[in-house]
Amino acid sequence: MKIFLVGTSFRNEYGGPAISVSWLGIGLARRGVDVGLWAPDASAKRLPLIDAGVSLCTFDGSVEKAIGAFGRPDIIHDNGLWLPHNHRLARLALRSNIARIVSLRGMLEPWAIRHHRWKKQIAWVFYQRRDLECATFLHATAQAEADNARGLGLTCPISIVPNGIEMPQNNAAFRTTVQAEKRIALFISRIHPKKGLPMLLEAWAVIRPETWELRIAGPAVGNHEAEVRRMVERLRLDDVVSLIGPVYGAQKEELYRTADIFVLPTYSENFGIVVAEALSYGVPVLTTRGTPWELLETHDCGWWVEPSIDGIRDGLIQATNLSYSARKEMGLRGASIIAKNFNWDAIVSQFITVYESALFGRA
Repeated sequence: MKIFLVGTSFRNEYGGPAISVSWLGIGLARRGVDVGLWAPDASAKRLPLIDAGVSLCTFDGSVEKAIGAFGRPDIIHDNGLWLPHNHRLARLALRSNIARIVSLRGMLEPWAIRHHRWKKQIAWVFYQRRDLECATFLHATAQAEADNARGLGLTCPISIVPNGIEMPQNNAAFRTTVQAEKRIALFISRIHPKKGLPMLLEAWAVIRPETWELRIAGPAVGNHEAEVRRMVERLRLDDVVSLIGPVYGAQKEELYRTADIFVLPTYSENFGIVVAEALSYGVPVLTTRGTPWELLETHDCGWWVEPSIDGIRDGLIQATNLSYSARKEMGLRGASIIAKNFNWDAIVSQFITVYESALFGRA
């Protein structure tokens, strides 16, 4: 099977899709699938995750040139929409009678639709809806994302497959220091208006939990980081809130291993890969109902709250007042759930089933 896998970018600072699409390509290649990887910014050629043991073809240049070098694929798997290369891929697949799967990657979520709304309304009318309707399958990472796509009137088949997680090498991941001078609440994601950091800061300023500090890590998007820094200063949180910039690799792992809780106060996520990452390290998670992480409540491994200052405040009160042993138990439950349901081997198997269904349906 030949899969031409497309991402918008594979640069670390692009966020969750860069990680999840990279690992999907690697996982498929490990299973013997012939994978071609391409992004319009040529970042596939600099993919940091690829090791010498993975046979995976990476391409730069135009998408037409990349497909020509790869050879006719059985399936084009595009990740994202709205951008010119997404439209070119839709036309190319239709013209060449190649099966095409489109991963929505949160781009039809209500918050995303409202962002640059007028541009997206024009694109929707002129090409985007048509491009999606002619896909062989759409891919959603959760039922809520599929429901949002249906709510926009899309009728083509939708397959639901969550993102996968590369599990930590050290299973004893949860913070082991029972007595510590400071407890740490951790945020790792892009510093972007969608992520809800102003709500988190307002909530933190109200409760000011004793012996706790908040660490905010991630790449800046636009001028939002400057706005967040001004807010930290205005709320007089300088002594307990720190912005530490982008973190990757060992530095990111160390932050997870030293965190007591993880907080993602986002307005909207189709998946929220950092939630799964934090849980995989045994860290209880507080996030909002703008994510599909209801299992935080149903499996008692975190807090799933309204995306509001009050909702986040109430969740923080519960999380920061919990005992070390109770947090550890929550974290261990979360790590177990992630290992069972979100490891890459299981997720790759689900994608292979989707690919086979796409090909069988076109036979």
